[in-house]
Amino acid sequence: MTSTDLGTVSFPTERTCPFSPPPKLAELRDEHPVSRLAYPDGSAGWLVTGHAAARAVLSDQRFSARGELRRMAVGGGVAEPARPGVFIFMDPPEHTRFRKIFTGEFTVRRTRKLEPKVERITADRIAAMREKGPSLDLVREFALPIPSLVICELLGVPYEDHAFFQRHSEIMLDHERTMEEAVHSYTVMAEFLGGLVRQKRDAPEDDLLSRLATADFTDIEAAGSAMLMLAAGHETTAKMLGLGTYLLLTHPDQMRLLRDRPELVDNAVEEMMRYLSIVQFGVVRGAVEDVELEGRLIRAGETVTVALSAANRDPGLFPDADVLDLTRNAGRHLGFGYGVHQCVGQQLARVEMRIAFRRLIAAFPGLRLDGDPGEIETTRLASMYGVRSLPVSW
Repeated sequence: MTSTDLGTVSFPTERTCPFSPPPKLAELRDEHPVSRLAYPDGSAGWLVTGHAAARAVLSDQRFSARGELRRMAVGGGVAEPARPGVFIFMDPPEHTRFRKIFTGEFTVRRTRKLEPKVERITADRIAAMREKGPSLDLVREFALPIPSLVICELLGVPYEDHAFFQRHSEIMLDHERTMEEAVHSYTVMAEFLGGLVRQKRDAPEDDLLSRLATADFTDIEAAGSAMLMLAAGHETTAKMLGLGTYLLLTHPDQMRLLRDRPELVDNAVEEMMRYLSIVQFGVVRGAVEDVELEGRLIRAGETVTVALSAANRDPGLFPDADVLDLTRNAGRHLGFGYGVHQCVGQQLARVEMRIAFRRLIAAFPGLRLDGDPGEIETTRLASMYGVRSLPVSW
């Protein structure tokens, strides 16, 4: 069947459950893993909802990540080349030039060496919660500070500036913001990090920003890569810690299981990554030549959006996929992406989540939501899905 034989749909955004993707995504996946998709700019492309099809797109170099080929499924936006250093919107070999420095920083071995630092930061936050409690906003006091402190230490960015970069990262990822607001936030972040790069080049220290500053990058390239790490390094993990705690507090059987069997925490993190899939509006690729996928003909120049949330609920791979099961083997989930663009910091994110969830559950056995679970506000139209705040008490 060719592309002209199909009707188009808009990317579904309406959720009926705060922890599950829009039901329409499952309906589309059940009909066919590849559907015709209408983009806000009026063009037509493709929506991938099946797990096998998603892996195929994300691992096939005929589907490009280049910025000038991208169209956003929600909110629109103008396709443009990647900004200097923002290598997630580049293809090899340009992508490889930037990624290789981070690959060395985030190996399993080097990440394990960071575990004592993450343990210390988490213990400090729990102590601060005890002092401030017995009721507070878990996002502000726990979910945001832990990854922010970790990535600041790793990069060599002063933590006292965390409120500044958190605010501007959120604006850049929120589709309810205007393009002018997003561009302004990018510009001020680039200027801030550019100044730090110049400082590190003159007086390098033992941190990632210094290694970027003294590598074979221009100042603006180093600042762009640092901004990508800074935003991704705190935003994604913070969203998972906040939304994941909300999930556990509304699934007391699973919370109890994890409390009674803390050795399940590694498994639990993978299952929550699968179940929650916080990359809300998919991963975008542009076809650089004609490709047949699951019987659909995708033509060169067309945009493909991979709905990770739908792929991670594919019952063909995950039986009872809509059930949260912390004992499940969810190792093939796509929560960190797949292929050459798979999240370079995934091992660090895993360490942060394992330590944070395990320590939080052990420290506060009486932890509960402080208010109506149905009134928790989510980031409904942000690229990264999560909760804006999470009132809890113990």
